[in-house]
Amino acid sequence: MALRPVQVNIKAVDGSAVGRFWAEALGWSVFSPGVTTYVGPDGDLVWPHPVAVCIDVVPVPEPKTATKNRTHLDLATSSATQQTELVARLKALGATPVDVGQGDVPWTVLADPEGNEFCVLEPREVYRDTGPIAAVVVDCVDPRAMARFWGEAMDWTLHEVTDDHASLRSTRSGGPYLEFLRSPDVKTVPDRVHLDLLPYPGDDKAAEVARLRALGATDLDLGQGDVPWTCLADPEGHEFCVLARS
Repeated sequence: MALRPVQVNIKAVDGSAVGRFWAEALGWSVFSPGVTTYVGPDGDLVWPHPVAVCIDVVPVPEPKTATKNRTHLDLATSSATQQTELVARLKALGATPVDVGQGDVPWTVLADPEGNEFCVLEPREVYRDTGPIAAVVVDCVDPRAMARFWGEAMDWTLHEVTDDHASLRSTRSGGPYLEFLRSPDVKTVPDRVHLDLLPYPGDDKAAEVARLRALGATDLDLGQGDVPWTCLADPEGHEFCVLARS
């Protein structure tokens, strides 16, 4: 039994505009199958996508606070020239530079049009085959504990774990890494960005949710009401959802 992350859920006041930004940023297509705006690789709408961790932008009435998101995307580049060109293109699309205390680093920190932070990385060999999203990165207090929980929750392989950093990646389909970075900050506001997970075909959603609870996940009431997905929080309080196969 295992789950796979199928999309990054981003809350936005103007979901359509933020969806269009991310589609342009990643070179993907934007779809509006319902209330949300879905961003995935070019072509017809495929859900779940067999390889990519896609983006689902959900409209909400509340704007982002000044608080830095605890989950963000790292974008991959293959050369210094591509990094420079991508940063310039993203700024033209409405991204803005932000200072999150990164100091003098080889990557560039930006925010999307509603202030959600992300990084454009310098070329790194480890991300050469991930696609445009190199990693989904989560700030946490204890990367080792997060790696244990998420490694059990999913069938992804642990690639690295230290006191400061842990990374996992799918051995089935490739795609981006899931990474945990040690941070002194504690969670104080609901997550603006979170992962949505999906059982594999033939697996039972209720059994998967029960398994996650046994691993340390807790139920979460965000006012979602009677919905086909289940809202949970990991042991450090990061929200995530277990979706139902449609």
